Amino acid sequence: MKTATRHSIPVDGKLIATDSEGYLLNLDDWSESFAQALARQEGLTLTDAHWEVIRFLRAYYQEHAVQPQVRVMIRHFTKVWDAERGSNHHLHDLFPRGGPQKQGNRLAGLLRTKGEH
Repeated sequence: MKTATRHSIPVDGKLIATDSEGYLLNLDDWSESFAQALARQEGLTLTDAHWEVIRFLRAYYQEHAVQPQVRVMIRHFTKVWDAERGSNHHLHDLFPRGGPQKQGNRLAGLLRTKGEH
């Protein structure tokens, strides 16, 4: 089993602890400022669409205590946006470093999904 290496991201004058991939070590450390700082570090500019996905991920996690599977996200965003913008391809275009389940979860301050290493 791979052990997490401790890293940190500067956010609003303090260092927020993450693992080597940018996942929070303490989920309570999440803030929109954290998401913006991590996105900058990953070369991503957050748009309204990114924030919609991030807020969906956080709300789903709070309600179900697990991250949504990609098919759940596709179903939701196809209804909210349309079939093209809610597609797996578009969601991965929004989050090019691992798609919505990896990069999206990191930015939303959630844990790794099962099966990630």
